[in-house]
Amino acid sequence: MSISISNLTKKYGEQTVLNNITFEIGEGEVVGFLGPNGAGKTTTMRVLAGALAYDEGLVKICGLDISENPLQTKGFVGYLPEQNPLYQDMYVKEYLLFVAETYGLGKERHERVNELIDRVGLRPEFHKKIGQLSKGYRQRVGLAQALIPNPKVLILDEPTTGLDPNQLEEIRNLIREIGKDKTVLLSTHIMQEIKAICNRVIVINKGDIVADYSDLSKLKAFEENSFHLEVEFAQEVDHEVLENLEHVTNVKKIAANHFTIIASTDIRSSLFDFAVSTNNKILMIKPIERSMEEVFKSLTK
Repeated sequence: MSISISNLTKKYGEQTVLNNITFEIGEGEVVGFLGPNGAGKTTTMRVLAGALAYDEGLVKICGLDISENPLQTKGFVGYLPEQNPLYQDMYVKEYLLFVAETYGLGKERHERVNELIDRVGLRPEFHKKIGQLSKGYRQRVGLAQALIPNPKVLILDEPTTGLDPNQLEEIRNLIREIGKDKTVLLSTHIMQEIKAICNRVIVINKGDIVADYSDLSKLKAFEENSFHLEVEFAQEVDHEVLENLEHVTNVKKIAANHFTIIASTDIRSSLFDFAVSTNNKILMIKPIERSMEEVFKSLTK
């Protein structure tokens, strides 16, 4: 496994920020780390990057315990924090060469920096000072910096915050491209980010892992153990009669003969039987697929 977290706990004084969380991420996965502000996303990422100590648990990067092999595991990780710390008065290439030198790259650092300038699309702006760049290009500099050691694991904390729509699409495309040969953990609270980039999502809320979907269609589907239907009858139906049907947990009346129904299982055949027994007809019946935003709200409320 590229990332393995087992029973990780982190506290600040009496406040528990991470509550005994456990998950694994395999090689080549692009995983969205989803949750509201303050859920524990950044704390988890700082721990993985070796920038923050933790209280309990076991954390491994590429099979190595980060507490026992801090330097080696840091070398496996490229980290782009939410607040991208760049030297504004340095030129783009100058800055990246400086970072490459801190990683101990020798003569090959020029070749590596030039390669990354092209890979992340910095060539049109590489002659400028970082402070003269747009937010989108500064994010590209941050990505290039994180990629300099050629890490096996790339950790990105809110990489698209504050970007305009064009910059947003460019950075997403870049992350998708990078994810073809690296394990990527991407922190965000933006649902569109997950749909655009990731093939798996882990949801954290108040320091607890509340969901882990390797199939994103499951995130967009119904709540666990619930089935959402919209149904329209030919004739008026008593709201309370529907509520008393077996497995029905909630009924919302849209019109005299039009309802949304939540049940603990698929009750479509029961509804047809009900319509026949009451000399009624069903004009329309369909499952309701909730948006990812709705599922996110229900998981993190």
